[in-house]
Amino acid sequence: MPFRDKRNSREDKSRRGRKSSNDRSAQRKEDAPTGRGPAGGRSSDRKKGGYSRSESTGRRSPKRLEQRGPKPTFRERKPKAISADDGLIRLNRYVANSGVCSRRKADELIVAGVISVNGKVVTELGTKVDPAKDDVRYNGERLKREKMVYVLLNKPKDYITTTDDPQERRTVMDLVAKASRERIYPVGRLDRNTTGLLLLTNDGALAEQLSHPRNNITKLYHVELDKNLTQGDFNKIAFGLELEDGFIKPDDISYVVGASKREVGIKIHSGKNRIVRRIFEQLGYSVIKLDRVIYANLTKKDLPRGRWRYLNERELIQLKHLIK
Repeated sequence: MPFRDKRNSREDKSRRGRKSSNDRSAQRKEDAPTGRGPAGGRSSDRKKGGYSRSESTGRRSPKRLEQRGPKPTFRERKPKAISADDGLIRLNRYVANSGVCSRRKADELIVAGVISVNGKVVTELGTKVDPAKDDVRYNGERLKREKMVYVLLNKPKDYITTTDDPQERRTVMDLVAKASRERIYPVGRLDRNTTGLLLLTNDGALAEQLSHPRNNITKLYHVELDKNLTQGDFNKIAFGLELEDGFIKPDDISYVVGASKREVGIKIHSGKNRIVRRIFEQLGYSVIKLDRVIYANLTKKDLPRGRWRYLNERELIQLKHLIK
């Protein structure tokens, strides 16, 4: 019989061994389950944390929520009942809005028994009336509710912020005498030597809210001093000062651009008497000129000194939005 080469015989055995190993591996893959067995491994039927493996990508994807039943029906909301007080206002406010007096004085007239509603004298404070229907009279004379008037004045120097001066000095009312037939009055006040924006109105509720400290109505003043404001004093004002009536800190302070350091802009919401002047006097400065250039959202644009104008609707809406 012919002699077989030993080297070829070894190579044949090696090839047969590799083929047998590959066949066994392929068979194991076919018999193996998809996923890990029950000995703690993952399986296709087992999902954790609301996720499952995508059949196409093998990536985890959010578990689909089970289909829910029909959505629950809700009872239809009933419309809110209209309050019996809708449209009613307090009697003292009606009297004040008619131009007779202030709201506080109106309370005194009610208690005194000189105010009647629909022919009956009313002395109880807090009584409400319907402006559209009720007949309100003062000493027998019928009162008509005034329309609301809002006047912005650029106050000049040497005018007193008051409705009446016993010394017969010039008042801001002289400047707005032709603005309205209704009785208007200043909101807040400016010193005799202070110039700038001043709001006048017969809207007592708005005037009271603008003057109340909780609303933090800001005012911006242009201040001219008798000497340059040093950086040290500038910083003291910015961080706040202790005055005789308490601590005061401005909302902002800055040197006026393009001017000397004698001129300063200061924004403040405090309504204390002479507060801006007292801030600088506390540090040894005298205020030569003080001009209010911004009040709340109102500016002096196109309003010369000593002149007035009515607020437009947009300004009035913005002003009321500042009130809390």
